[in-house]
Amino acid sequence: MTNALTTAAIIVAAGQGLRIGGGDVPKQFRLVAGKPMLRHSVERFVAHAAIDAVYVVVGEGQEPVARFHLSGLKVDGYIIGGAERRDSVQNALDALTKIGGYDQVLIHDAARPFLSDAVIDALIKALQEYPAAVPALPVVDTLAASGDGAIIDAKVDRAGLWRIQTPQAFHFDAIVHAHAEWPFDQVATDDAHMARAAAYAVAIVSGDEKLAKITFASDFDTALAQDASMPTFRTGTGFDVHRLVSDRELWLCGVKIDHDQGLDGHSDADVALHALTDAILGAAALGDIGDHFPPSDPQWAGASSDQFLVHAAKLAAERGYAIGNIDVTIICEKPKIGPHRFSMRQKVAEILGLVIDDVSIKATTTEQLGFTGRGEGIAAQASVTLKRVAGNM
Repeated sequence: MTNALTTAAIIVAAGQGLRIGGGDVPKQFRLVAGKPMLRHSVERFVAHAAIDAVYVVVGEGQEPVARFHLSGLKVDGYIIGGAERRDSVQNALDALTKIGGYDQVLIHDAARPFLSDAVIDALIKALQEYPAAVPALPVVDTLAASGDGAIIDAKVDRAGLWRIQTPQAFHFDAIVHAHAEWPFDQVATDDAHMARAAAYAVAIVSGDEKLAKITFASDFDTALAQDASMPTFRTGTGFDVHRLVSDRELWLCGVKIDHDQGLDGHSDADVALHALTDAILGAAALGDIGDHFPPSDPQWAGASSDQFLVHAAKLAAERGYAIGNIDVTIICEKPKIGPHRFSMRQKVAEILGLVIDDVSIKATTTEQLGFTGRGEGIAAQASVTLKRVAGNM
């Protein structure tokens, strides 16, 4: 076989994650290293040159939330899973068979988010010689058996023992046949087990310690610690401008300022909070304020800009980041910002749940140059530092 053969990836994400704790959010949608766990694997498969299609298996009623968490990624289909993992994979294989099938398929658990290209490459290469292949790590710990679960009874020889991981790779026809042959009243630990039972040879390729399965709540912190790809700090900047007009209130940093003119805009036109919102969204790589609150949407007419700021901070938190500090510069000739700086700092700190020492507000002029110098408008720029929060998964 060669990579010219068609290859699909199936990511099983239909579970409820009951052992993980954390309320009603299934573990595949909880955050790991700043992203929903499911998104890590989907991104890796979508980006790999040898993978022609990616299918995600979700539980009943989970497709909308899965689509939300995978927005922007090319997913070729969502398939509703079954009561057990085996049922979920079977549903996926049936769905792929109905559209003509593929030559090869990789079946992966969403609970193993840190998949590397090297593992995918090794599996696809192994399929050139074998009908099935799995990534695995040798067992290195001493093993023992116990009669009643509390007392060691005998040492177990670890020679030839392996810790099997996913994704597991198969010739498509072989795994379809293996599933068809498997007795319905027996539990299958994984798809490779079923392939072996159907007399298919299963090759072993080098696994990866980062492919450890996330099962319990403590595993989230372990996963965060081992993922070096998530930076500890991120920085974002924002810039905004609004025109000064009559018959408008002037709001800056959430504080109403007495002035003979106000800023023109679809919302309350708080230029400082708009710049700050963009800085947070930029640091989290989540677009800009117009993506989330388009001016064409009538619901934001006259809206208080603190809503935008809270939303941006919430999105950053969902990616595993908290705000470290912020710095806002307001650029105008009038009004004077100095008398209002402290109240502005207090207000921004209140909106974001920060201490005032984390908030810097300052002002400058353009020496009567440009539109701000002529008093035609006010500009603002902002910078934000986000810091990774361990355990905020």
